[in-house]
Amino acid sequence: MPNNSAPAFSGSTVDSYNEGPPRQVPGYLSLHRMVPLLLAEQMPADGRVLVLGAGGGQEIKALADAHPGWSFDGVDPSADMLRLARRVISPHDARVRLHEGYIGSAPEVLFDAATCILTFHFISREQRLETLKELRRRLKDGAPFILVHLSFPQTEPERSKWIARHVAYGLPEGADPAHGQASREAIGARLTILSPEEEVTMLEGAGFSDASLFYAGLSIKGWVAYAA
Repeated sequence: MPNNSAPAFSGSTVDSYNEGPPRQVPGYLSLHRMVPLLLAEQMPADGRVLVLGAGGGQEIKALADAHPGWSFDGVDPSADMLRLARRVISPHDARVRLHEGYIGSAPEVLFDAATCILTFHFISREQRLETLKELRRRLKDGAPFILVHLSFPQTEPERSKWIARHVAYGLPEGADPAHGQASREAIGARLTILSPEEEVTMLEGAGFSDASLFYAGLSIKGWVAYAA
């Protein structure tokens, strides 16, 4: 079972974390409107959602704002990120349970849906399939699963072009070009990025079916799939 699948953010990284996604992810607010819409197609009004990579709290907040009957279990390896999440989701505190750890720390129950947004590119290729299988094992048959992260072709020159586009979009106006170069090198070396075709194949191998692309914002892709 995966137990070291993604880094645990801490310190100043946590303090500024929620400033990053709206700047770096095209259509970030719209993405958070799409996710509850897709989940609601299959979920009951009192459904329970598993959120893998819940640190920061923005994902749970958007879902809880949209559906007052849903409850949530959020999992994240960083205690600091979970404290940030708790502040963000405080209006919905009674409906949220937060768990420190990786997928193995998620409750052994059958959820009505699951999400994992902007997390999987931190998980190594070796751990991804097992993480997906453990997530699938915690879902009811037919339950929807939303997966969103960096994904683009992994052959050159396309790979380098997409990394450059991602960095350029997220840079503040007037940023030092050297910072962009450092960011491109860091993404290429530290993150695990698969092609969209590989992503769908891995979802199918973990027990999900009918995977379809519902979101594409430059280098970031989002799929909805269903527990087969």
